[in-house]
Amino acid sequence: MKKLRVSLLLLLTFILLVGCSSGASTSGETGDSKNVTINFGVTPWTSTIPPTKVAKLLLEDMGYTVKETSADAGGVYTGLSKGDLDVFMDAWLPEMHANYMEKYADSLDDTAVSYADGELGWVIPTYVKGIESVEDLKGKEDLFGGKVYGIEEGAGMTVTSHKIIEELGLDLEYVASSEGGMLAQVQRLMAKEEPVLFLGWRPHPMFANYDLKVLSSPEGYFDTSEVHVITNNELKDKAPEAYELLNNWSINVSDIEKMIVEIEDNNRDAEEVAQEWIDNHPDEVKAIKGEK
Repeated sequence: MKKLRVSLLLLLTFILLVGCSSGASTSGETGDSKNVTINFGVTPWTSTIPPTKVAKLLLEDMGYTVKETSADAGGVYTGLSKGDLDVFMDAWLPEMHANYMEKYADSLDDTAVSYADGELGWVIPTYVKGIESVEDLKGKEDLFGGKVYGIEEGAGMTVTSHKIIEELGLDLEYVASSEGGMLAQVQRLMAKEEPVLFLGWRPHPMFANYDLKVLSSPEGYFDTSEVHVITNNELKDKAPEAYELLNNWSINVSDIEKMIVEIEDNNRDAEEVAQEWIDNHPDEVKAIKGEK
């Protein structure tokens, strides 16, 4: 009887241990999300910050640890392809980032459309008259000092700009810089109402702060883009609830622009601005979370 009691006790202990182990492995992601870190790639563009911060706060509220890694566009896509980064909230498709999507197609997931009206191209102040298109620049390059100011090498708009200069035979030098460096030079020239040619895109406070026009361009160069959420294709298995939230992602371009103005022009904390958007847009947040 003593041996029988010991055997039954051992059997009961074994059953309890198996049950606990099984429960831990099938408990679902909600209980495990605190052990999952999601790393966002953040390009040095003002348009990247608001959606990244909103998504970060929503995912942290779900229990995830969220990191942000700053890099240029090429570095972000390389990081996504290797799995070092999980999410990028500011992919401009089909044109601007098509080269990266094609290069890393096997490891990237085109997860959601954030907004569908991202305008971009070469921009001039409206006080510069007589130029409406990229073709109109031919023979008038000296008006702009023979330069077009742009963002970093490797960005899709930079690649397209080099292509335009070469294929249209424009006597222009592409001056690559950071977004901040480009805008600082542009603002100096516009303060004196001098002609200046540079890269512009929406959403961006430059269109709220200055009277600008985007030059039309031949088909196949700058087209209106959609802004997408891109993830590493392993995220849906690594963090399915996080992937579901990102798959539901959608935000109005005007809301992005308003947040940029608050962050850049009014010097407000980016996460504070993002939390304010979350608090003031309960219906949009419910849709992103997949709640009814």
